[in-house]
Amino acid sequence: MAARGAEHRHAADVREGLGSDRSSESSGVKPEILALADRLAEAGEPFALATVVWARAPSSGKPGATALITADRKVTGWIGGACAEPTVIREALRTLEDGTARLLFLGTADELAEHQRDGVVTVPIACQSEGALEVYVEPVLPSPQVIVIGRSPAAEALGTMALALGWRSTVYDAEASPGGARGVDPMLEEAVVGPTSMVVVATQGHYDEDALRAALATPAAYVGLVASRKRTESVLGYLRDRGVSDDDLARVRAPAGLDLGRVEPKEIAVAILAELVQLRAEGRLPVVAEEPTSRHEEIDPVCGMTVDVADARFRATHEGRTYYFCSAACLASFEANPAAYAVSAMNTGQ
Repeated sequence: MAARGAEHRHAADVREGLGSDRSSESSGVKPEILALADRLAEAGEPFALATVVWARAPSSGKPGATALITADRKVTGWIGGACAEPTVIREALRTLEDGTARLLFLGTADELAEHQRDGVVTVPIACQSEGALEVYVEPVLPSPQVIVIGRSPAAEALGTMALALGWRSTVYDAEASPGGARGVDPMLEEAVVGPTSMVVVATQGHYDEDALRAALATPAAYVGLVASRKRTESVLGYLRDRGVSDDDLARVRAPAGLDLGRVEPKEIAVAILAELVQLRAEGRLPVVAEEPTSRHEEIDPVCGMTVDVADARFRATHEGRTYYFCSAACLASFEANPAAYAVSAMNTGQ
């Protein structure tokens, strides 16, 4: 029995396809997807959109069909059947990690070579339908978030300029709140400061210490202080004496902004925004949050598809080794002749 390359059908694998909405399987972006996309964008949550751009019958995916995939692997919409599902979800998560869109070709193993070209990810599938798909997967990432603490011409100007760039911007003045400087902590918590957020302290010496301490307690990618060098040394020394670690203090960029010489307060905002843009462009500030844990993937020894081990529904053990499968049909084929597929896996370096 040939372990790879023989005719392979997933007749026994009857599963719901990508997403839960198969209403007439019509193509196009459905209103519920648009509404969800708006809600996620408003909340600053990343997601990916997967759109079928080409299909060969009898694939269940239709050109124009779209699905939305969130970072927690939830799928809304429909673009194809169970054979396409693992690949589309996996590549959607990768777009959220690297911020790069990609075009997927999903077809039989013997036609992958003719579809290989720059920018295309080719993936073998072996489904009963023997159809094929091209799916465009693009990330929709939150706009950059800037939080400015303090009330001053520089703070107000920075908040306004960030909005003009399409960034999310919040200017917070603790002295104007009932809690005073102690209100910085709950404000930052409410703002949901994440690993891509940027926090700028510009209180003009009123409560730099409290604001900077609170900012350093967040995972913000950038923490800047608008202050003279002398004032900066005083603030950092104060925090060091009160237990803030040198590693945390090293995160502070002060004076914040590019060195433009002696400038007006509003021009300080220009210098800070220019620095933020520069750091992001150079890759020194993350555009997307880093994946906390790496995924463990294995190759299905029957059809060659990549399987996410954490979510693998089908698995089998042969001679002390566990094998993972994309479908019940692949598992059944393996169980019918495990030795042949195990040898094939060893020969291909799996």
